[in-house]
Amino acid sequence: MAESGRGNRILAAILIAMALVAPFALYPVFVMEALCFALFACAFNLLIGYVGLLSFGHAAFFGSAAYVTAHTVKVWGLPPELGILLGTAVAGLLGTIFGWLAIRRQGIYFAMITLALAQMIYFVALQARFTGGEDGIQAVPRGHLFGLVDLNDTLAMYYFVLAVFLIGFAIIVRTIHSPFGQIIKAIRENEPRAVSLGYDANHYKLLAFILSAALSGLAGSTKSLVFQLASLTDVQWTMSGEVVLMTLVGGLGTVLGPVVGAFLLTAMQHYFAQLGSWVTVVEGVIFVFSVLAFRRGIVGTMVAYVARGSNPRASASAANAMAEKPAEVSSATASGAR
Repeated sequence: MAESGRGNRILAAILIAMALVAPFALYPVFVMEALCFALFACAFNLLIGYVGLLSFGHAAFFGSAAYVTAHTVKVWGLPPELGILLGTAVAGLLGTIFGWLAIRRQGIYFAMITLALAQMIYFVALQARFTGGEDGIQAVPRGHLFGLVDLNDTLAMYYFVLAVFLIGFAIIVRTIHSPFGQIIKAIRENEPRAVSLGYDANHYKLLAFILSAALSGLAGSTKSLVFQLASLTDVQWTMSGEVVLMTLVGGLGTVLGPVVGAFLLTAMQHYFAQLGSWVTVVEGVIFVFSVLAFRRGIVGTMVAYVARGSNPRASASAANAMAEKPAEVSSATASGAR
């Protein structure tokens, strides 16, 4: 366990060092966009990967926060930090309402309810006067962070986005490894047993949904400042589909999987832009290949391979335990019936 913790700290230090020097080796705006989508995918993964709830409406939180931040910064003249906080708060409020309505259902019914609610937000964004309709909110000023740091400077903006991502990512990691995280994972694995132990499953699922929505809003608010734009693309159902794709390609239920998936898909959209509408076809091919070749996603497959190579005896024991588990469950069920 100590070696694993030390290895995780070393990996985190390497990744942070790479992120600090990234704007000098790559196009900074591309990395900022990838970081925003990475935070969005991590927030979505918190819900589907650790609670087991598939939402097709997360674009509502991402896009609504982008609109609120863009409007408050441009029209109200608020500083960027307050605009982002307001956007995140609105996303959390929407998450509370959506979650309260949706968590009463499971499976495809839950997914369809979130999609329907998200489409309502899309039509509001299309019709409302303050959103600018099809034109969106353009020329959003980045302003000065805390009145001191000029975010119009590309490097300053990049390190601000990196700081926002690291804060959001740290919140997610802390949540996963907290007692709350253990409870939501128990609910994902066996909800009836968690309820029998005295946990209110709907309460914990609602809290996880609100946290996921708020962090998605944080990502959307930051993106609106990066591109100085909030548009219908941010609330469209395709955005919800893209975040699902990022999470599945990177690795469902892994910490770094959504980050890898977000960077991969963002890079594809940038470097394959000359293909026009064929980009979606290429994304589909890569998605099918990833599902067939990497059943657990890129990161999930790599983690399983490393674990199998480092301790093959433990992996075999785990496989045998998984094989025996159905028999144990059936025996326990029969005993309960008697």
